[in-house]
Amino acid sequence: MVVENRIVTDLLRLGVRPGGVLLVHASLKSLGRVKGGAESVIQALLQAIGPNGTLLLPALSYATVDAKQPCFDLLHTPVCVGALPEYFRQLPGVIRSIHPTHSVCAYGKLARELTEKHHFDTTPCGRYSPFRLLPDYRGQILMLGCGFAPNTSIHAIEEVANVPYLLQKEAILYQIIQADGRKSQMRVRRHNFSGHYRQRYDRLAALLPADALSNGKVLEATAHLLEAPLMWETALRQLAEAPFYFVDAWQ
Repeated sequence: MVVENRIVTDLLRLGVRPGGVLLVHASLKSLGRVKGGAESVIQALLQAIGPNGTLLLPALSYATVDAKQPCFDLLHTPVCVGALPEYFRQLPGVIRSIHPTHSVCAYGKLARELTEKHHFDTTPCGRYSPFRLLPDYRGQILMLGCGFAPNTSIHAIEEVANVPYLLQKEAILYQIIQADGRKSQMRVRRHNFSGHYRQRYDRLAALLPADALSNGKVLEATAHLLEAPLMWETALRQLAEAPFYFVDAWQ
């Protein structure tokens, strides 16, 4: 409880809003030695947003669900982006959106509302994805000990901006196993940088106005808290002027 209380205090000091919608990208080990591990961190995040809040963690599976293994099992396909979201997806009451490569897990007041239509998308971060919906709910994005690089919302912004490097031309037909065992299919175009481009999402920090970003410490981790609506507005404006701003070409 002492560790959880410290995390809650740090999160609230950073600017996490009780009752809000919070999307978290995190490196668990960056926090230092945490008694209780992932369980303590998740419980602290839930305490910080309170009973009226909604917690989201990406449950991405692009590394294991692909053209060679095109099957996504909603209940059993593991997360490929860390221990914290893998722990979170298995908790009672957590809802996982249906998407073969870019699902999101959610818990709280708006969990179902934010996840229930993701299966309609034909791209990873389409109009029904939680990443795309986040700014409509005045959501916040917490980068917890992982820098700015794994900010999947930038992919959603790149999709809206229709940047020329992001999506494969051909869609893949995926098999979906739903929670009740029913099977369905989704035809989805993957994100594919084809080895030609390197993501530079760290450049976002220099663009954001002061009221869009706060920085601080959560235990031993360096944390960045972004206001999703302002981040979207800023990044879309930048991509309209310079479509390749968030990537470098490999030399």
